[in-house]
Amino acid sequence: MMFDQSLDILMVHAQGEIGNVIIGGAPEIPGATILEKMNHINEVDDSLRRFVCFEPRANVAMTVNLLLPPCRPDADAAFIVLQADRAHPMSGSNCICVVTALLETGRVKMVEPETIVRLDTAAGLITVRAECRDGRCLSVSLDNVPAFVAELDAAVETPKWGTIRADIAFGGVFYAQIDVDSIGLKIIPDHARALAEAGMELKTLLADQVTVQHPEIASLNEIAYVMFRDYQPDGSVITCTTLAPGRVDRSPCGTGSSANLAVLQARGQLKLQERRASRSIIGGTFLAEAVGETTVGGRPAVLPRITGSAWIYGRQQLRISPDDPFRAGFALSDTWGPLVGEL
Repeated sequence: MMFDQSLDILMVHAQGEIGNVIIGGAPEIPGATILEKMNHINEVDDSLRRFVCFEPRANVAMTVNLLLPPCRPDADAAFIVLQADRAHPMSGSNCICVVTALLETGRVKMVEPETIVRLDTAAGLITVRAECRDGRCLSVSLDNVPAFVAELDAAVETPKWGTIRADIAFGGVFYAQIDVDSIGLKIIPDHARALAEAGMELKTLLADQVTVQHPEIASLNEIAYVMFRDYQPDGSVITCTTLAPGRVDRSPCGTGSSANLAVLQARGQLKLQERRASRSIIGGTFLAEAVGETTVGGRPAVLPRITGSAWIYGRQQLRISPDDPFRAGFALSDTWGPLVGEL
């Protein structure tokens, strides 16, 4: 088969959450910064995102990361998170996938036992320490952008659950974090569908009732995800981040775990250098730690460190055919649910 134009993609997952990485063939994205490039994808031309994130080449329960040269001199590489709904500035599980791909393919030189990688993202510079042995990236510890609370116990009026409380916090994107028992569910595989539907319903309600704005990045002004949580007696937390068009994160969610650290700090329940385990709906684990304190736009913030592992499980080439009738992809309500009408 002749491939005149194609995308080269590494197939990667972090604790079960697919975070594939485009390593070749992507078009040039206009913009002087990674933030401008992300905004271009979201506001001007989303054809690449649709090509790699929609059927028939993809499914809703996955992410594709666009690997790019950095726009800042202190970074080794850059990436943009492409998902079914839009391009996003940062993701912990996807950052772990990207670093694993960079090191195990030699795009960034692996140094054993530890390699430091600096990533340019739309949310800011991410510094990563990767534990390496025998050519394998065993684990990734990422120093995320500062995480801070926008509002604790925000009241959300709902027709189904009455008034519930949400902690609104930033961990790379904005989250609404909600105790799962307030909607009468548990974070277990049997409740995944109900959790996803509840998260999408609450995200719509939050958009009408709660306003967010990053004090330093004007375009970060929406609650990206609803994350359900269940604190455990040992100090760990079980998390369930819900994503459009209506699914749950298979991983413990790195940016959500970062936002959770900010919430715990704001409530006086967190000590610096205290590691907290974040576990997913399928039992995957990240370790979350606040390694320092700072401020963002005058708000108290923590410096989160998230540690987890990823695995490269394959490689694929996606052929770009001008006459493909589904080059822009398609979505059906069997997987998209009611959000299919918003495309």
